[in-house]
Amino acid sequence: MNKRIQTTAAVLSLALLATGCANMSETQQGTAKGAGIGAAAGAVLGAVTGGSSGAAKGAAIGAGVGAIGGYVWTQRMEDQRKKMEAATQGTGIDVVKTEDNQLKINVPSDISFDVGRADIKANFATVLDGFAQGLVANPQSRVRIVGHTDSTGSDAINDPLSVNRATRTRDHLVARGVALSRVDVSGMGARQPIASNDSAEGRGRNRRVEIFMAEAAPAPAPTPTATVAPAR
Repeated sequence: MNKRIQTTAAVLSLALLATGCANMSETQQGTAKGAGIGAAAGAVLGAVTGGSSGAAKGAAIGAGVGAIGGYVWTQRMEDQRKKMEAATQGTGIDVVKTEDNQLKINVPSDISFDVGRADIKANFATVLDGFAQGLVANPQSRVRIVGHTDSTGSDAINDPLSVNRATRTRDHLVARGVALSRVDVSGMGARQPIASNDSAEGRGRNRRVEIFMAEAAPAPAPTPTATVAPAR
């Protein structure tokens, strides 16, 4: 085995060890897992392009990314997840940590909006109030809100309705102190169903708003450049 491959294998082993520490909390495991994956990917790329020094440099940059998709699961994110789980218990709202370290809140139609409407219901407003408090306390995070509809009606109706639902949700957060620049909105109409539209129950599940909260991984530190002495 040549030096380039040996270096790459060593870095990969260290990355895997970083992801497997048995005594880590869920938060620590998520961060370590992302760092390990990033380091491994960076090492392989670096070894191919720059030998052993390239592998080491690539691993450092990859570990700096920290998570799939460039997100990290911090203690702040974990605290927000626990608060939202407690606030929405028994409501039918799903609060989960995604594979790429985002906090996802799935709000079904019986909580969020009436059929064909974009006006926020009182129960949903209460949930959003608590969510806004967490966002204000964590200015490092960003939010993405996606509106969805069932297949009833045409795209000409469903597309703007889904956007309006996401926009109304954003406006509610902004009115409670969340900076407008931190929130992105979009609408998918009926194009991403999570249940069959052949039943009333399935259509109710498809009429929903999904809220994603994430913290971007810190950018890797710039590599110092060598100073070249002027020729004499």
